Amino acid sequence: MTEAYVKQNVNENIATIEFFHPEQNSLPGTILAQLAQAITDAGNNPDVQVIILKSGGDRTFCAGASFKELITINDAATGKVFFSGFANVINAMRKCPKFIIGRIQGKTVGGGVGIAAATDYCMATKFAAIKLSELNVGIGPFVVSPAIERKMGVSATSQIAIDANNFYEAEWARSKGLFAEVFESIEEMDTKIEAFAKHLCTYNPEAMREMKQIFWKGTGDWDNLLAERAAISGRLVLSDFTKKTLEKFK
Repeated sequence: MTEAYVKQNVNENIATIEFFHPEQNSLPGTILAQLAQAITDAGNNPDVQVIILKSGGDRTFCAGASFKELITINDAATGKVFFSGFANVINAMRKCPKFIIGRIQGKTVGGGVGIAAATDYCMATKFAAIKLSELNVGIGPFVVSPAIERKMGVSATSQIAIDANNFYEAEWARSKGLFAEVFESIEEMDTKIEAFAKHLCTYNPEAMREMKQIFWKGTGDWDNLLAERAAISGRLVLSDFTKKTLEKFK
């Protein structure tokens, strides 16, 4: 089995950051921390003008938080730290002065939808159905919903958060503003992403930096907001309801 990783390479001013976990790209705390750091590093690298964010494999983009790690949480402080993992990634993406292009090759669940929503321009294949499944296990998408709501609006966000059992097709996500474009195949998507990233590198980096700040206007309190949301999830994960539900996954 391939080990989990986060890797980054820079080529012609484009940084490609890739994360992977053998369990459908579900993300434990260690990988989330590495991912947040990689995004910060790319943002600070003067040789980088544009970032592509992707996951390994050709199926699931991200299955959300690691259930194996979730099951082991026994106190609220540990719970808050666990859920802060996605908060730290989203905040790293928000603060990054470079445009981040999302590459969503397949299904994405929970925290993965939050990561997709925090990219500045997101492309997907027709296989990239989305689901917010948190309510199913007795918690909610508290940490990621600000990023999703910012992209898709309150109505679409509340719809998928409440309808926690069902996947919503990529075309629906595009119609609600999560995805900019949806492609028939990974190859078609990758060709477009490469051309798009190269074209962005021809623009004034200072202009793109200023635009990014404008796009994220009104999110200056997210360090505190997402920490508060992580604490809510950290408390709820200890509830009898959630503990009983998680027992099924042991």
